[in-house]
Amino acid sequence: MSASGGTKAIVAALLANLSIAVAKFVAFLFSGSSSMLAESVHSLADSGNQGLLLVGGKRAQRAATPQHPFGYGRERYIYAFLVSIVLFSVGGMFALYEGYEKIKHPHEIEHWYWPVGVLVFAIIAETFSFRTAIKESNAVRGKKSWKEFVRHAKAPELPVVLLEDLGALVGLILALGGVGMALLTGDGVWDGIGTLCIGVLLILIALVLAAETKSLLLGEAAGTEAVQQIEAAIVAGDTVTGVIHMRTLHIGPEELLVAAKIAVRHDGTATEIASAIDAAESRIREAVPIARVIYLEPDIYSETEAAKGPDREAAPGGPSTPPAAH
Repeated sequence: MSASGGTKAIVAALLANLSIAVAKFVAFLFSGSSSMLAESVHSLADSGNQGLLLVGGKRAQRAATPQHPFGYGRERYIYAFLVSIVLFSVGGMFALYEGYEKIKHPHEIEHWYWPVGVLVFAIIAETFSFRTAIKESNAVRGKKSWKEFVRHAKAPELPVVLLEDLGALVGLILALGGVGMALLTGDGVWDGIGTLCIGVLLILIALVLAAETKSLLLGEAAGTEAVQQIEAAIVAGDTVTGVIHMRTLHIGPEELLVAAKIAVRHDGTATEIASAIDAAESRIREAVPIARVIYLEPDIYSETEAAKGPDREAAPGGPSTPPAAH
């Protein structure tokens, strides 16, 4: 997995969640708090999720084969989607069930210092994990807002870890609030309410992750900036006069497929056109290094075809506006 995959953030989250899961489960055994049980299962599920992300990153590094000629880069998307399923089922649905049972059959929290102490420890540990994820994300998100980064990141690991850590921190605060209210009022129903809130939170985060990773699995184009860089690289030579139409597709977080029909001079020889295509491919790779697979089809720009309208299927010979002359 490349550095942008956030391996450091994943490992930090994994170590934090494993230690927290053990501490929470011990606190549950001593206190009987349903919030602690829900949180221990949540941390255990998060640990499994980080393991899935690491496995996906490792499997994505396999070399291309005749059966999979574009490689296995999308395995990272598949394992990230599995994370959302685990978070929804093991984390969210279990917490809802446990919260319902606690409200239906409330009982007083015993040995209150166990859940309170563990929750404070867990908040500190999760804060360090969240800080690592933020630091790793800042190195790659540039000027994007956090919302834009989560929605448009092509590498799924950092958004997944960020949302998981954020959910874990908010969940811990909810658990601490539920336990605290149960201790203050002597009514165990508050512990169940806190558990229900944790379940709703985890399900919402799981749905966001599922929606974003589903988009990546379906196939996303390159970002606007990358597309502009590719188009500029194509027409930088003398023989290519414009881009008739172009498609880009992420076949992995750091692998981009580029397919374009390009306009060339009508008087160019086959040798000149072939050389121009080779030069354009080199310029594309220099401008956008993740452009690994490039297919350029030369064509003569046709005003007649362009006049058919902006429908690219109806106008294979040209777009609705002519390319810039060179």
